Amino acid sequence: MVERLGKKRTYGRYFKHFTDYWLTDASFGLLLLILLFTVFVLPIMIEYGHIDMVFVNMVFLFLFFTGIWSTREKFLVFLTTGLFVTQLILRILRFSNFPVEFYLTERIVGIANMMVFIFLNIRLLFRDREINVYRVIGAINVYLCLAILGAFVFEIIHLTVGHSISGELNLKGLDEDFSQYIYFSLVSLTTVGFGELYPVNVMSRMLAVFLSTIGILYPAVVIARLVSESKS
Repeated sequence: MVERLGKKRTYGRYFKHFTDYWLTDASFGLLLLILLFTVFVLPIMIEYGHIDMVFVNMVFLFLFFTGIWSTREKFLVFLTTGLFVTQLILRILRFSNFPVEFYLTERIVGIANMMVFIFLNIRLLFRDREINVYRVIGAINVYLCLAILGAFVFEIIHLTVGHSISGELNLKGLDEDFSQYIYFSLVSLTTVGFGELYPVNVMSRMLAVFLSTIGILYPAVVIARLVSESKS
């Protein structure tokens, strides 16, 4: 009995350390590694077929899971937990033998998850009016999250309208398309515009322009805010 109680206390301490970690500035560093993998490495692995789609979904689920611990406010904890559980259930159903397809619903919940995740990271970025190297990393994290959000929205447009981007690509309407959507989202966000991919309807065009606008304004606004916080 005493041994079991001791194990529970040990596990409880580990869990507390895990949850507290995501409220520290140091968590920005680990999150950056995860986002760099998601944005730049995962699409390559998907494109060359070197990864199982279950793992791809696990990466996004882990991102949403960390969002639960990025706040202490009860409403936000309830919201993030509800979105994560909903996303988890929908993905489990998709990889099971359940006869009903919830792919579109899953993607809509994914967009809601990512929007809340970005909001929480912006809050953490500017808390306590402090500036350090971790806060700069946090600003990069938000930028990469915006690229992922853009990829999700491009896919939603494709699923609902029938097309969103065109050019030198072959969309399958499944997880494998993430490599194409994240690429175009990044090209739009960074205002590079190589031209081999392009939006084909008004919604995707406006989204591409919106991402380009954010890509121009975000660095200037965020850097200015961080600098002003460091001087105040």
